[in-house]
Amino acid sequence: MNRSRSLRHPRLFAAACVVLAAVAVLAIPAGLAFAQGAPSPAYVVVQTGQGFARLQDAVNAIGNGTATIRVATGTHRDCAVQTAGSIEYVAQIPGDSIFEGTICEGKAALVLRGRSATVTGLVFAGMRVPEGNGAGIRLEHGDLAIGQSWFRDSEEGILTADDPASAILIDKSTFTRLGRCDRDLACAHSIYVGDYGALTIRRSRFEQGRGGHYVKSRAPRIDLRDSSFDDSRGSATNYMVDLPAGAGGAIVGNWFVQGRDKENYSAFIAIAAEGHRHSANGLEIAGNDARLAPDVGRTTAFVADWSGDNLAIGENRLGLGLKRFERR
Repeated sequence: MNRSRSLRHPRLFAAACVVLAAVAVLAIPAGLAFAQGAPSPAYVVVQTGQGFARLQDAVNAIGNGTATIRVATGTHRDCAVQTAGSIEYVAQIPGDSIFEGTICEGKAALVLRGRSATVTGLVFAGMRVPEGNGAGIRLEHGDLAIGQSWFRDSEEGILTADDPASAILIDKSTFTRLGRCDRDLACAHSIYVGDYGALTIRRSRFEQGRGGHYVKSRAPRIDLRDSSFDDSRGSATNYMVDLPAGAGGAIVGNWFVQGRDKENYSAFIAIAAEGHRHSANGLEIAGNDARLAPDVGRTTAFVADWSGDNLAIGENRLGLGLKRFERR
């Protein structure tokens, strides 16, 4: 990674931590900004106090600026496309603001291609499109930070295009009943990241996948820590972590359980299975706990590698039936 790219990622993480810490301040009931007795709007631009019934109108009001949109409690059958600016989308009460079933541009509830976006405390559910990759978030350009959010019961949680100059941070978020590999369409995944600069996932949970991989990333850098992958109730799933083009970085301190119902159970972590665009030299895989669910009796690999690079596989706690490493 060049110097300019490597500097972007720490700044994104530091900025995101400030945003996540400020959720309690931003979660002031929207009605307080309006005349007593007036109905609270669904969306409020915090910096101006402007209220909007449609999310797209709130996004348009910010334009190329920088601002926060507070999303009211409740279920919103709404979506928006951000084409400019830096916007923070923050739930009034984390976990109680739900975007359900409405798609923009045939892609996602939030289609993001501005300078940057931050998403905190929101729920995305029931996203489906004819192409089979309906997502909570479609990221096409710019940095993205996600915290305390829940992606569930959709074809895809997060799907991105390519933006090698930008980075993604996911923290304290949950991905439930996502993915698919049916209808003779390309598979969808809980998270599918294209050729972005870097992907960081921390303190997050992946569970009950419905096909595809839990995390598939073509980014040259990954930092996956302190997260859990519970595949015990998964259905027709594949790898838990797929780095199809190779990647450097770290996969450290995570918990993995592979269930019975797999389309592909040959590995937990796969490296460069579709090509060798990015070096995996020094990729640290250590301090993880991995095992098969109690009702599963088979042999599989914890790490399968097609790159031939020098991986830094340290001590991992592996259950019965798991081989530490396979070169393929």
